[in-house]
Amino acid sequence: MAGVNEAKTTKTNKTNTSNSIKKFLFDSSVPLLFIIICLAGVYFSELPLLFIMNTLLKRVTRNSFMVLSLIIPVIAGLGLNFGIVIGAMAGQFAIIAVTHFKISGFPGFMMCILLATPIAIIFGIFIAILLNRTKGQEMISSMIAGFFANGVYQFILLFLVGTLIPLRNPDLVLSRGIGVRNTIDLTTATGLKYSLDNVLWYPLFYVLAGIAALVIIVICIDYYLKRKKIPESIDNFKFITQLIITAAILAVSLYVIMTGSILINVKLPIITTLFIAALWWFNVSIMKTKMGQDFRTVGHDMEIAKISGVDVDRTRTIAMIISTVFAAWGQIIFLQNIGTLSTYGSHVSIATFSIAAILLGGASVTKATSGQAILGVILFHTLFIVSPKAGNNLFGDAQIGEFFRAFVSYGVIGVALGLHAWNKRVQAIRRRLDA
Repeated sequence: MAGVNEAKTTKTNKTNTSNSIKKFLFDSSVPLLFIIICLAGVYFSELPLLFIMNTLLKRVTRNSFMVLSLIIPVIAGLGLNFGIVIGAMAGQFAIIAVTHFKISGFPGFMMCILLATPIAIIFGIFIAILLNRTKGQEMISSMIAGFFANGVYQFILLFLVGTLIPLRNPDLVLSRGIGVRNTIDLTTATGLKYSLDNVLWYPLFYVLAGIAALVIIVICIDYYLKRKKIPESIDNFKFITQLIITAAILAVSLYVIMTGSILINVKLPIITTLFIAALWWFNVSIMKTKMGQDFRTVGHDMEIAKISGVDVDRTRTIAMIISTVFAAWGQIIFLQNIGTLSTYGSHVSIATFSIAAILLGGASVTKATSGQAILGVILFHTLFIVSPKAGNNLFGDAQIGEFFRAFVSYGVIGVALGLHAWNKRVQAIRRRLDA
């Protein structure tokens, strides 16, 4: 009898593994394709690996927080939130105020966070009111809201600053005394450049080696406990995949450390990384709460959510407020790394690039994870780094690489929306056939 049960368990595990492989390949088709493209781009660009690593690390740490702010609206059924551009405006209002008061360094960064939060909450409420009245059209509504908000933002900074809003700082205001300058320098002694990044730096590969070793231990313990208590729940393919990836990261990190490779000079901004990790942890943890379950229920089906007693509009409002606040914080992190605030342009493309990045990581209009967000940021910015040089080396024209970057930025969004519409139609047909 024990032999029969063991045979059934083995067969079940094999079936689960086969299904996991098929599901993984289907769900990961987009990131796998772009991983291949990125590797080819790195090869043909012939750029030094140290340059690629340093540039990529800088881009990933300054953009990841913004992309992670997209997760909760997707889960709550609000789709890809183009409204994060409005949260970015809240962050820029705070930076202008802090720059005016000449609060620099880490205290200046924290003051920006403090000022941006209530502004972003108010903006989030207004966006949620609009989206709750345009259910089913959230993405286009949030995009149009961003265009409208940009007009209001420019009106405030071009005409109200210096008239109704008293601001007499010559470093911020135009020479006529009305309107904020096009560019604000954050690299001065009273600026915010590297106000978060410079708090603590540490060699990247030392950090990766420590984290990878810890993750391997956790994965193995989790697998052992599941095998002992509930063996039928074991996903061997997932376990092996996680183990191989983590072991590869550990092996590469140890190789770099032990050989004294030039890559050992790549340093990680620890506090910035901790901010990103904290948001990742928040996104994971909130899903285990009652509020997280409400997000999922509303995102799955609003009618079922209403029948279950969930206040749909309130839940969607909370999701949008959280996303808008995090977008404001993400823009502050982004600009303190850049060191320059383009007053009327820094926020314009932030939604498009962030959404393109998360889609490259394998997310969809209705499903996204923090892991997909980070993977997407890595792939998206690897393409940004290597494509001009690769295009120049292959075709003698760097502009081809620029065209490819634009194609990826906008094309991946269009493909994702098309696949979402196609998937909904297929599901509707299947439901009719089943009925």
